[in-house]
Amino acid sequence: MDSTKVTTSESVSKKKGKTKKLKQKIKTDEAPVQEMEQAEIEVTENKSESGACFPPTFSVSEIKNKQRRHAMFLKLKEEKRKQKLELKKKKKKERKALGDQAPPKEVPKTIENQRIYDETTVNPEDEEVAFDEGTDEFSAYFNRLTNPKVLITTSDRPRGRTVRFCEQLATMIPHAHVYYRRGLALKRVIPQCISRGFTYLMVINEDRKVPNGLVLCHLPDGPTAHFKVSSVRLRKEMKRRGKDPTEHVPEVILNNFTTRLGHSIGRMFAALFPHDPQFVGRQVATFHNQRDFIFFRFHRYIFKNEKKVGIQELGPRFTLKLRSLQKGTFDSKFGEYEWVHKRHEMDSSRRKFHL
Repeated sequence: MDSTKVTTSESVSKKKGKTKKLKQKIKTDEAPVQEMEQAEIEVTENKSESGACFPPTFSVSEIKNKQRRHAMFLKLKEEKRKQKLELKKKKKKERKALGDQAPPKEVPKTIENQRIYDETTVNPEDEEVAFDEGTDEFSAYFNRLTNPKVLITTSDRPRGRTVRFCEQLATMIPHAHVYYRRGLALKRVIPQCISRGFTYLMVINEDRKVPNGLVLCHLPDGPTAHFKVSSVRLRKEMKRRGKDPTEHVPEVILNNFTTRLGHSIGRMFAALFPHDPQFVGRQVATFHNQRDFIFFRFHRYIFKNEKKVGIQELGPRFTLKLRSLQKGTFDSKFGEYEWVHKRHEMDSSRRKFHL
């Protein structure tokens, strides 16, 4: 019994001794590797401090170590920033030295100014365009034969946010009335609107308690536009907003509606508001088109002195994106569409816009 105990204890002690020796060997092997890595880091730091550039074939993605790769990326970014600043200073000095003979400044490239020319861009002085405007569905409004009257409604069972959005739209658009749907189909609502003298039907749709769509139907003959609604901010959610809007008729500003399609959408928005704005109220409704997104803002301007003017946003604010334009009044089954937004077009480009 004693002999077996001795042999087992000796074998355990021998194994422990072997593991200790292996650990010591691993430590001695790791030490030079760590020293090499530290030396490489010091060399790169010295190079960056001295202003030496990295080799042209160098790629940060080749570095396997995540922390070293991130540190190297930050150094490269800092170097590029410094080079950019030096070039800017150099150009500034050259322009000062040349004076009036300096070349004109380069215009920065943006998606907006690199836009592909659209053949349907409208020339306001074109006779064909003038004839179309005189005979389209909005000609009665622009000839001052009708006054706008808007009915605002929602989808079935609207939530609180959508109801508040409709109420705020009604305070902003003169002669606008909010009515609840009560499960009625739009095909039954439209004849009732026409018989009561309404010129517009505006339907706010919602998804997950948030307004996400707007159907704008011009009465009695159309057209009908469907928009996607996003970035809705009500008055209470806005910082530094002014007091609630008054009952004065606001001015209307339409920006960048240049194509045939954009021109008809711009006329549709203009016909929402009465002809003669009341300048006493100092209120402005702006529809700004940029890259086919229509940004809506409602402001009040304040004259500080003869040269300076202050602007106060009243709200609400939202963004529209046109999904379709339909001839006539709303008809989802048999309606004829003038234009439909196609998500995956073969000739789609970031620089091609429709409005």
